[in-house]
Amino acid sequence: MKNVEMKLTGNILTITVDVSKEYGLSSSGKSTIIASTEGNVSIPGKEDVKIGLNIYRKP
Repeated sequence: MKNVEMKLTGNILTITVDVSKEYGLSSSGKSTIIASTEGNVSIPGKEDVKIGLNIYRKP
């Protein structure tokens, strides 16, 4: 994962992303990547629950 932190407290999932960071252009070159799970991943403590997250901005 890039720039994504997840924390499960009871049944509440908290996602933390530093929106000041950048990881270069997307593969299409149409946006700048800020954070990504880089596909679908399990959330901590709940292997049967998946998340797929992409945060980006237009260049």
